Amino acid sequence: MTTASVPAAAIHAVTPAPPLRRPVPLSGHNRITTQALTSLARAAAADALGVQPGQVRATFSDDRGLLALLLALSLPVPPLARVLDEPGIVDSFGGPILTRAEAARAPILERVEELSGARLSRVDIRIIGSTVSRGARVL
Repeated sequence: MTTASVPAAAIHAVTPAPPLRRPVPLSGHNRITTQALTSLARAAAADALGVQPGQVRATFSDDRGLLALLLALSLPVPPLARVLDEPGIVDSFGGPILTRAEAARAPILERVEELSGARLSRVDIRIIGSTVSRGARVL
């Protein structure tokens, strides 16, 4: 349709949009329990490090108004005899234990913040043991 076939009054007549209504704030509050936040942190750590959530201990502490997350867990490692036979097997597990823990800190922090809305100052990972695993971890 061209401008010539439309009446001039129709071109200039624009119906204003209805005013936007802001939602009315509701009374009350939302609260995430310590247990829920801890479960979330355990799940995020388990996912990032390739272990079961039940193998992860998570605790929070105050760090100048933000939350500091401390995780304690065992990580899977290949059998030592297999490492001697196949030196590349360590890489299939995600690398050395310290490298894996270091690489997991940022994704864990981001995931916990994203899902909970809480602000974390840091994630500390304490490796408290290792579990021998035959298969390589799927990355």
